[in-house]
Amino acid sequence: MKNEKPQSNLEDLNQKILMQDEIIALAKENSPRLMNKARLVYPDFFDKIAKVYPNLKNSELIFCIYLKLNFTTKEIATYTFVTPKAIQNRKNRIRKKLNIPSDLDIYKWFNEL
Repeated sequence: MKNEKPQSNLEDLNQKILMQDEIIALAKENSPRLMNKARLVYPDFFDKIAKVYPNLKNSELIFCIYLKLNFTTKEIATYTFVTPKAIQNRKNRIRKKLNIPSDLDIYKWFNEL
């Protein structure tokens, strides 16, 4: 019986890793399925963002997913087919909307959310 629980935890961990890998792949493809899959894997993340700013648009939430996944400005620009400058501007707008202090790393803020 003692062997069943660690095996179950290991299976859960493997399942979570596979789902995270799938989300990363969807993000890199700029897939329309990204939002739905991310909501399944990170439900707490979306609840916490909604508490901070309940009226974020879907496009802003998708951008937040990219930040949660720790994609760089250049990576996000590549995957979403826009310029790095446009991504930097979006980061600044999201920072203002969510009241993230300018001296705080935005990636750290999203990871601690």
